[in-house]
Amino acid sequence: MAKPIYVLNGPNLNLLGTREPHIYGKTTLEQIRGLCEARAAEYGRKAVFRQTNHEGELIDWVQEAGEQASGLVLNAGGYTHTSVALLDALKTLKIPVVECHLSNPHAREPFRRQSFVALASIGSVNGFGPMSYELAVDAALRLTGAVRAAQ
Repeated sequence: MAKPIYVLNGPNLNLLGTREPHIYGKTTLEQIRGLCEARAAEYGRKAVFRQTNHEGELIDWVQEAGEQASGLVLNAGGYTHTSVALLDALKTLKIPVVECHLSNPHAREPFRRQSFVALASIGSVNGFGPMSYELAVDAALRLTGAVRAAQ
């Protein structure tokens, strides 16, 4: 059986739907989980979907993904702009990593334009709200050679 795709989420993303809806929208993280699981299923794959507010736990999951996953979609939240430790973990992976953000960091505060995650990612999907996750899952799975079932 094919390995799952991991979709990992960093700090404060558990507050989606209520936190700054003018930036992040009203879709909850649970609804995004459903979108990701449905999209992965279109490729005959499972999605392992997780969120944490703790940097060390996120790093542990990145390391786990390196052993258990076929690809990784990562919305590291604020750690995107601050965590060299996360970058170091990502650089050990031999699977495709796709950075994902609901908003467009380049259209926001200047500090958000620096992404440590981007230094270890094949590409980034951002600015499309919840659709960013669907596009990122598509990209990561296609990079693993997965083929989407005919619809």
